[in-house]
Amino acid sequence: MTKRHLYILFIIMFIHGDLIFGQALHTNSNKALKSYNDGKQAYDFMDFRNAEVYLKESIRIDKNFYEAHMMLGELMTKLSRFSESSLYYKEAVRIDSLFYKPVFFPLANAEKMSGNYANALVHYNVYLKQPGISEKNKNLAIRSIRDCQFAVDAIKNPVPFSPVNLGDSINTADDEYWPSITVDGSTFMFTRLITTGRANPRNQEDFYISKLTNGAWGKAYNAGFPLNTISNEGAQSLSSDGRYMYFTACERPDGMGRCDIYYSEFDGVNWSLPVNVGPPVNSTGWESQPSISANGQMLFFASNRAGGVGGMDLWYSILAPDGNWKQPVNLGPVINTTGDEMSPFIHFDGHSLYFSSNGREGMGGYDIFYSRMKNDSTWTEPKNLGFPINTFNDELGLIIDAKGQTAYFSSKRDPGKGKDIYSFSVYAGIKPDPVSYFKGTVYDKLTGKKLRANYELIDLKTSKTILSSQTDVRGSFLVCLPPDNNYGLNVDKEGYLFYSDNFMLEGVHSASEPFIKNIELSQILVGEKLTLSNVFYEFDSWKITPESFPELNKLAKLLTDNKNLKVEIGGFTDAIGTNAYNLDLSEKRAKSVRDYLVTNGINSTRLTCKGFGATLPLADNITGDGRKLNRRTEIKITGK
Repeated sequence: MTKRHLYILFIIMFIHGDLIFGQALHTNSNKALKSYNDGKQAYDFMDFRNAEVYLKESIRIDKNFYEAHMMLGELMTKLSRFSESSLYYKEAVRIDSLFYKPVFFPLANAEKMSGNYANALVHYNVYLKQPGISEKNKNLAIRSIRDCQFAVDAIKNPVPFSPVNLGDSINTADDEYWPSITVDGSTFMFTRLITTGRANPRNQEDFYISKLTNGAWGKAYNAGFPLNTISNEGAQSLSSDGRYMYFTACERPDGMGRCDIYYSEFDGVNWSLPVNVGPPVNSTGWESQPSISANGQMLFFASNRAGGVGGMDLWYSILAPDGNWKQPVNLGPVINTTGDEMSPFIHFDGHSLYFSSNGREGMGGYDIFYSRMKNDSTWTEPKNLGFPINTFNDELGLIIDAKGQTAYFSSKRDPGKGKDIYSFSVYAGIKPDPVSYFKGTVYDKLTGKKLRANYELIDLKTSKTILSSQTDVRGSFLVCLPPDNNYGLNVDKEGYLFYSDNFMLEGVHSASEPFIKNIELSQILVGEKLTLSNVFYEFDSWKITPESFPELNKLAKLLTDNKNLKVEIGGFTDAIGTNAYNLDLSEKRAKSVRDYLVTNGINSTRLTCKGFGATLPLADNITGDGRKLNRRTEIKITGK
């Protein structure tokens, strides 16, 4: 329930004027009174269109009809037409300011929700001076005064903000919202609300997709079945590589609560039938607005499940090694309030969180806030993104691209159109860490055929696998590479030698250029070679560092799975130092690898060692990058 709806409930008392004002209504006109009673009856039957017509007719006949102005103020509030609501309430005050002094509370609410903060401050303070006001409304007024003071100050100190409409390739006369984007910025998905039928209009929410072509968004197309159905689907979150999508669907036969979270997989050609994520993520409550982390290991979402801090809270679940989601964890009182928190977006960097809240000081309605996860998994105090990013309207569904430069959000700015999706440049104070990525396509080296292969990304510092998946049917994959960390990448397929690479980003705090590469996997044939890119040694030594263990274990498994395989372990150095020294060092490093394999169960008779020193360079020995390529360990198949 939004803050607007709460205000509506608190002033519902004004609907039946005769209950509050008695029978002595402020009119002597029978015609005005008849229109007023017709309007009140239409309101009771929720026929708001005719209620507005009748009530406006009553004040056209008698412009000083106090109760009609009051009811129009209430009606406009219910229709979220707050600027009009405040005008009717002010006119009622003009007619008789002493008749019902609590009117200053709904008047101030309407002014606040239409962005008239200065007048709202005045009228909240007038209301607080009235005797006998309810404790609940008193607390709401005090809270609203803080919001208005915040808003007045925020307007005096606006943040940089120049929104740009994404154009007619994305936006239409219908509503477009809930944008999501892949880490490479090539795929843009959003929800569109289409209204069909004139006599009996029906709203239909569907997913649409746009592709980036030559720097511009292509014409968005309907994602089609099985993502889109006759039911409503929305609030989707694409995985960083675009292979998975998590979204919200409500009142489905396989649902656990009114709204549940579902997921679907894209194999490079087709989306799979959506599957309910199930317990413990989904409950008998309301789960919605998922956001999946770049490594696919954390799922953030909004829920009103038991155990929360307020109404709608933000929660997250971690993916267990067995592929099941763990029991969700509440983000706690630093993030969640006694109000509602909605639309979480966890950035590709894995620790920058953007979300909407109506429980914090803000501009009114839902404002967007920013927080960062600390190393101990707690959160920094949320920061309001400021005016004019936040306004008196509800701001929901903001996302930011991988580079941390461009944000996307939905807003209704053109009265002649519905909600459109806009972009804007992210100012420094709310920027996430920029993220790079590796995009690869796997081929058979001999035949050139694209291969469906397994890949994994390893944190070299902790030796933990942070992402493990499979390429799509076209052999393609994409992995996110947040800065300030070192990563190892392995690609493997049964019957082939594995491929390895590394990305040394520790100390790098800017987005590097993406890594795009065709990966050739060699069949296990005599003479084929494998470069162990993630085997490292201490400086000027043959001692293997712990970062090497995952890759050496992978090599040991390859040899275990292929029991007749015999290999030569070759050591290579750069050209720094004498030839004799380099030859000796390279041979000792090769022997260190052999000893590790023997320790892990590989028969030494299958392993030979050879040091090549600096005699077979892959690159120059002048640059650091060239020397790095030359310092390597290679495996050559000598028998099978």
